[in-house]
Amino acid sequence: MHNFNNKKALQNDDFYYSTDGFIVFTENYHLKRGYCCKNNCKHCPYNFKKNDESKRGNKKRNT
Repeated sequence: MHNFNNKKALQNDDFYYSTDGFIVFTENYHLKRGYCCKNNCKHCPYNFKKNDESKRGNKKRNT
């Protein structure tokens, strides 16, 4: 979990606030973190798509 009160934890190029007031992490932040969290982040550099993962698990076998 992130401590957003710690100003050293996040830098200005790591996030921005959406028009609704949510924190949106940038591609730079995700690259620094080093892995995909699989939460369908707007700026995910790892090309994760929730729909792609759900399709993989829902394949039906012909019997």
